[in-house]
Amino acid sequence: MKRVLAAGLVGLLFGAGISISGMANPAKVLNFFDFAGTWDPSLAFVMGAALLVTVIGYRLVLKRPAPVFDEGFHLPAARQIDIPLVTGAAVFGIGWGITGFCPGGAVPALGLAEPDAFLFVASMIGGLAIARTIRSVPAARASAQSA
Repeated sequence: MKRVLAAGLVGLLFGAGISISGMANPAKVLNFFDFAGTWDPSLAFVMGAALLVTVIGYRLVLKRPAPVFDEGFHLPAARQIDIPLVTGAAVFGIGWGITGFCPGGAVPALGLAEPDAFLFVASMIGGLAIARTIRSVPAARASAQSA
């Protein structure tokens, strides 16, 4: 229960930060990409602050033998850049540039009753389901061939 409560509190803190910084507003994000028009550099400052907090936080937290509410750290094992990673990053970037939403900004925007956020989150969930289905096809073929 403590783990779920801690995750909820961290999520609320993150959502509050996104909302206070204005990054739940897709127009503000899209203005960051509009260099020839109404360019707004505030997203760069938000990202820079997040990067600084992350670097310091990881250095402090990973010195510990284990997290507070788990037996060990769960860090990614993959170190190579592959086609799924590049494809996912490209789809993320294109979607972010078109809509002005990323998952981190869209979920708090739901709480602000931003109408486009509901469409974005529904589309994101659908995309995740499609990606999961596509990734499971090779495994299903392999198990069917070995049977």
